[in-house]
Amino acid sequence: MKLSVRRGLLAATATVGLILAAAAPQATAASPQHPTSTTSTEQAGGQRVAPGDPVRDGSPDSAVDRVADFYGAYIDAVSDGTDNLSDGLRAHYLTADLQQRLAAWEQANHADGVLRAQDVPTHWEVRYHDSGAGHLFTTVTLTWGTGPNATHTRLAVQSDLSTKLISDIEDAPAGY
Repeated sequence: MKLSVRRGLLAATATVGLILAAAAPQATAASPQHPTSTTSTEQAGGQRVAPGDPVRDGSPDSAVDRVADFYGAYIDAVSDGTDNLSDGLRAHYLTADLQQRLAAWEQANHADGVLRAQDVPTHWEVRYHDSGAGHLFTTVTLTWGTGPNATHTRLAVQSDLSTKLISDIEDAPAGY
């Protein structure tokens, strides 16, 4: 008797789950920054964001989120011309060793070592790539310009999992 009651409850739970899943709106492949909703509204900068969609989210426990937080804040600071803020962000998010190596790279290349450029990108994107040996690897894609003439560069960014600090930034190899 108990077994048939349990089976009945399981069947009813599964049926309710199927009904709820069928009634729920389907997820789209669009990112929160560029949703495809027809009820979206135009916002500053030309991005379309549907009401209620999160623009960004994250966690201080995630090394990937910390890389995204760093690049977002750093690009804002450089774009705004706030040198002391960009220096403070470097001190907070980058290892001391990387800061020294970036200073040497910048001296030799006359460009910003974090962005690997003299200009400021119009868009950025951070994606998980791999992890191992106490490190997390992300790919940062920087977009330069807008429209059909926009170009992209990719950076390979390494973070130390124990501290979540960014410990290396290099041009990403092809296919990275």
